[in-house]
Amino acid sequence: MKKTLLALAVLAASGASFAQSSVTLYGVADLAIAKANNGGKVQMSGNGIANNGNSRFGLKGTEDLGGGLKANFNMEAAVNLENGATDARLFQRAANVSLNGGFGEVRLGRGLSLGWAAAYAYELTGTANYSTLGNSFGYVGGARNDSEIRYTSPEFVPGLKVGIGYQLAADNVVGAKAASFTSAGVYVPAVAGTPTNKLDLAVIYSAGPIAAAAAYSKPAGGEKSFSLGGGYNFGTFKVAASYQDPAGVSKGFTVGGAANFGAASLAVDVARDTGLKATNYVLEGKYSLSKRTFTYAAYQRMGATSTNVVGAGIRHNF
Repeated sequence: MKKTLLALAVLAASGASFAQSSVTLYGVADLAIAKANNGGKVQMSGNGIANNGNSRFGLKGTEDLGGGLKANFNMEAAVNLENGATDARLFQRAANVSLNGGFGEVRLGRGLSLGWAAAYAYELTGTANYSTLGNSFGYVGGARNDSEIRYTSPEFVPGLKVGIGYQLAADNVVGAKAASFTSAGVYVPAVAGTPTNKLDLAVIYSAGPIAAAAAYSKPAGGEKSFSLGGGYNFGTFKVAASYQDPAGVSKGFTVGGAANFGAASLAVDVARDTGLKATNYVLEGKYSLSKRTFTYAAYQRMGATSTNVVGAGIRHNF
């Protein structure tokens, strides 16, 4: 009894501190049944191209430091619901800390890239695993960055923000490979890689029915990547289009539309890779069971490799 009263007294005395900070557990549970034309068998998909998104759990928190200043953190880990496995790096999806206030936000660590954030602003499937944009061209600067120094501005006008990301050369080693053996048993020595700083930029506008974004990435001494896209939401119907020019041979455009029918929605998104001279597309259907749970089915065609993937699954957000 005395111990209980003492614990309550400590909580009461520190109540102001708890009121100024919070930690949230969140995540996604997503599984699908899928078949690829070159895979043969129908099988379950945990974190694959047939899923709407990878299953994961994360912790995020914020502390009010006063004067409009807040400290934040985010750590996020992937989980394969087929077997319960996690990635070798537990929090490889996100591991960062930030300060934000009237000046904007400064974030340090690993997380989704500005190129991904730009695409998410207008992409019709919400950058799902089966996104034809993501699978055709990737995301400018890669989907995630390690050891990134990022600044995100406050809104210059409602809905408009600018982001700048930078990786120091010592934190961004390009081309590193571990030692290995070929199928013929020939030893391939390790490659140390080249330390390379990298600059990422994004301008994102999202207000009312309009969403638009541009992204740019350039490693020192390397090839730049660029994207520009936007969409318009008419209410029950929305359209989107983009131009994509990642480093390498691939480049081209996407165009598509989506319609809502109450709890159901349909979307089609087409990508034309003018570099590889290939047309890719995805057909997606969703049905919401609640605000946090929906079922989905998707068919994806990758023209360059003549790959077809069809899948159906369920996603629960918590």
